[in-house]
This record gives sequence, C-alpha cells and structure tokens, in this order.
Amino acid sequence: MSHNPVRRILKLILFVLLGICLLALFGWVVMSLWNWLMPVLFGLKTIGYWQAFGLIILCRLLFGGIGGPKGPGGNWRRRNRERWEQMTPEEREKFRQGMRGCWRDPQPSEPTAPAGSGS
Repeated sequence: MSHNPVRRILKLILFVLLGICLLALFGWVVMSLWNWLMPVLFGLKTIGYWQAFGLIILCRLLFGGIGGPKGPGGNWRRRNRERWEQMTPEEREKFRQGMRGCWRDPQPSEPTAPAGSGS
C-alpha cells in the first residue's frame, strides 16, 4: 500500500489554512487588547485590524529579530546532529521508522495475499 498523494496535498492545504486562520486570530486578539487597554491606560487612539497586524510585525523586527529564536533553544540543529551522531545504526533506523509512521499512513511490513487465493 503506497501513500496517497492527494491526501498529502489535502493535509498541506489544511495546514496552510490553519496557519492563516491562526495569524488572523492573533491579529484580532492584538487589536482587541490594544483597543481595550491602551485608550484607557495611556489615552492612545484605537487601532484597526491591519494596524494591529503591522504592530505585530514591527514588534517582531524590533524585539525578536528576523531569524529564529536565540538563547537556550536556539542551537537545536547542532544539538540534534550531536544526538544523531551518538545513535547506533539500530537506534537511527528505529527513529526513522517512528517518523515515517508519524507523517504518513503505516505500511505493512509484508504484503498480504487476498483472501481466497490459494493456488
């Protein structure tokens, strides 16, 4: 049994749509919090959705940088490569099999004959 490319494409589309929805929700949450707190606390004007989204991007550029996270979790590639190099070939194959089962439908290890075929 081989993996279904249509199913893989549908999963990718669903993943992209979910990401877009989460970004939209995050922009709405920022806008709502700003409009709820900032005018009352600091006398600032309310903002619209796209202004809130721009504020998110500005904060990311100013405080988060353009690259990935820095600090204790920032060297994950190096740490994972070191772990991989310390694994035995059997541990590596077991890891690969686990990842295959995670990302696609499990495949039977041996092909099975259809019922009733015994010539």
